[in-house]
Amino acid sequence: MNWISNVVRPKIRSFLRREVPENLWIKCPETGQLVFYKDVEANQFVIPGSNYHMRIGAVARLKNLFDNSEYEDIPLPEVAVDPLKFRDERRYADRLKDARTKTNLDDAVKVGVGLLDGLRVTAAVQDFDFMGGSLGMAAAEAVIKGLETAARRGTPFIMFAASGGARMQEGILSLMQLPRTTVAVQELREARKPYIVVLTNPTTGGVTASYAMLGDVHIAEPGALVGFAGPRVIEQTIREKLPEGFQRAEYLKEHGMVDMVVHRHNLRATLAELCRILTKAPAVKSRATLPVPATAQA
Repeated sequence: MNWISNVVRPKIRSFLRREVPENLWIKCPETGQLVFYKDVEANQFVIPGSNYHMRIGAVARLKNLFDNSEYEDIPLPEVAVDPLKFRDERRYADRLKDARTKTNLDDAVKVGVGLLDGLRVTAAVQDFDFMGGSLGMAAAEAVIKGLETAARRGTPFIMFAASGGARMQEGILSLMQLPRTTVAVQELREARKPYIVVLTNPTTGGVTASYAMLGDVHIAEPGALVGFAGPRVIEQTIREKLPEGFQRAEYLKEHGMVDMVVHRHNLRATLAELCRILTKAPAVKSRATLPVPATAQA
């Protein structure tokens, strides 16, 4: 009996067991619905049933934005790695190494230049998967490089923001990047080129307190959390219950903090139209966009 239990049964199980990829299914954080990863990927990482907007990586975001998914990858300045030799539970250098392996990015921001419905634009994307999209020296240099590139090439600049705030492992050096990025935004403004910010989930902390709220137009994706301190921290500070949907994109639009809330399926067409209006470029026939579910149009 022991031989059957300990040898035969495990061999039968291993023979019948099939290897299932870890990312075969995605669970909707809002409804708990299970959806095939490929279906979500084909739907621009929007859950088909609930229209919940999942986070999307920097490379995928740039490919979704530019014509034919083609763009010029802008080289970014190198900065000192772990300038403070910071260590908490782990060394900061090790955290950076893990984040780079996980995302295949050098840091949290990636910059590209390409055509958006035939109009050349510069775009930067903040990837939340890289240490929560936190703003350190390297990420700030990327944002500044993107703004400078747009000013030099005479293109609109689109910033996709997603961040938990300043990178604590770089201390005061991280906080110093807030005024630096603000100065770069002003230089783009002096070049009289549009600056459009797309606020994605979440955009908080020092990023919200600097370049993320300095755009000529602010667009938010549905349900995106946007603010400085999180709602839980605010509730604990003021000891009051916050309104339903506080700091969410729809609430912020109602209260004038963002200009519009745009479904991801319509985002590309909206950005193209805004860039043409703000640069006075001639209009072109709109390209086909993915159909927006009825719940997203409500």
